[in-house]
Amino acid sequence: MAKRRRLVNTSPDRVFAVLADGWSYASWVVGASHIRDVDDGWPAVGTRLHHQVGPWPLHINDVTSVQAVDPGRMLELHARAWPLGEATVRLDLEPVDARTRVTLSYELTAGIGRFVPRRIQSALLGPRSAEMLSRLADIAVRRRVPTLR
Repeated sequence: MAKRRRLVNTSPDRVFAVLADGWSYASWVVGASHIRDVDDGWPAVGTRLHHQVGPWPLHINDVTSVQAVDPGRMLELHARAWPLGEATVRLDLEPVDARTRVTLSYELTAGIGRFVPRRIQSALLGPRSAEMLSRLADIAVRRRVPTLR
């Protein structure tokens, strides 16, 4: 799997709160352009979010589903964007002092991308992964947390 890491200046719980909000997916996932629906219970294993990938009017409707989850620590997704392909995407969250090391791992598992050698996949998708981690960090650090009254 190709990996990219980033140190985020907030807690793993705040980073995971962004991941647990399926409606925020298009805000941090490069290429996702619109969230059409999010299954109740997201991010429980088997739940899905229904998204569009790409610019209008060329967008593709597809889904991403949760394969594994450990709240506050890890989220593994099965992302689809047919006819382009499918990928396993995993985000691991590790506390480091008052910060979080986020590791984004991905592997193209179906479609045309799986025929591209892994080193080339990593080189091509590395900038995308770096941008995704940057967006995720910005949201997690700056997002307002509602207070209960």
